[in-house]
Amino acid sequence: QVQLVESGGGLVQAGGSLHLSCTASGSAISTYAMGWFRQAPGKEREFVATITWFDYTYYGNSVKGRFTISRDNAKNMVYLQMNSLEPEDTAVYYCVTDRSFYSGSYYLTRRWSYWGQGTQVTVSS
Repeated sequence: QVQLVESGGGLVQAGGSLHLSCTASGSAISTYAMGWFRQAPGKEREFVATITWFDYTYYGNSVKGRFTISRDNAKNMVYLQMNSLEPEDTAVYYCVTDRSFYSGSYYLTRRWSYWGQGTQVTVSS
């Protein structure tokens, strides 16, 4: 069983930056795929980014070029650096992990076994 705890959310003005962190416990994540999803009020959960155990990264179209996902296996952590934030980025951000990586469907919520509780990100205009 893996537990995930996100941190680093908050309120930021449009154009600003935030750095989210996710700490994993219960298992070493070095061979797990890690990722981030988000959910805005009234909307479905949306894929944001993922990083495989061999450090390949994939991004959702809406964040490509602005967000960067990274991991530190020694610390059992994954990060999301968010730059050039827009009001449309306002959402609860969830950290996810799974032993498997589904190269054709990683953007689907059902492909991820473990979820954190989420951290709120609010971008003001």
